[in-house]
Amino acid sequence: MNRRDLIRFALGVPVLAPMASVTLLHAPAMAQAQDGGKPKPPGRKPRPPRLVMIDPGHGGRDPGAIGARGTYEKNVVLDIAKEMARIASRTTGWQVELTRDGDSFIDLKERVRIAQKARADLFISVHADSAPNKGARGLSAYTLSEKASDDFAAAIARQENIAGGGLGVDVSGLDENVAAILVDLAARHTVTAALHAKQSIIQGAGKDVRLLENPMRSANFAVLKAPDIPSLLIETGFLSNPQDEALLRDAAARRRIAGILARELSAVMGAAPFA
Repeated sequence: MNRRDLIRFALGVPVLAPMASVTLLHAPAMAQAQDGGKPKPPGRKPRPPRLVMIDPGHGGRDPGAIGARGTYEKNVVLDIAKEMARIASRTTGWQVELTRDGDSFIDLKERVRIAQKARADLFISVHADSAPNKGARGLSAYTLSEKASDDFAAAIARQENIAGGGLGVDVSGLDENVAAILVDLAARHTVTAALHAKQSIIQGAGKDVRLLENPMRSANFAVLKAPDIPSLLIETGFLSNPQDEALLRDAAARRRIAGILARELSAVMGAAPFA
């Protein structure tokens, strides 16, 4: 039983195939056996394309960080996310979708719901926030942790979480112990896959872009709380830093960053536990 089936089971949603489907699967083999031939195992249905949900942070009435030169985070990350999606969908064979493709506001819970409804295999939220200090610059990646890895990550999470609360799993009405066990089993795979994605993307991207000091961090980000989807947040830079703002204002630089992230996303998709 995979992590989604465990979550669905915890929520009381049936995960077994209907009986009609079982009958159809076995009918050809039974017919061949009656004819004296050797039964053939039923063919497997082709696996649907894997889906990556890219989430451009902020949007609409929420501009995100605003640089000293008037650069809006919501515009920078939308541009990068759209280019990432374009390149990744063309080169990987995976399906790539965006939580928003225009200047619209979506609260954090809804971003998570969009990914869950689409049954995404990986969720990446793209940002270019303000850092706790103006000297901080470079690309970094974050995964979910109730306790932040450091004060820097905690500060980033606090300002990100202003847009809305987290989204857990509704296990109301279920036996508390059973629900906790099932959700925990599914979440273990989710956490492992998210950590793998974070490490792979940072190690690969670091060959071509400047990284933040200690670029792999964790904190209690509301947008990363889907228990059934490996999720990470990528800071493409910090608009609070003059050099990063100058870089992110440049369309060619944004395309380059998007291309590098799409390349590393392709590597993640082709490796366990996503392959």
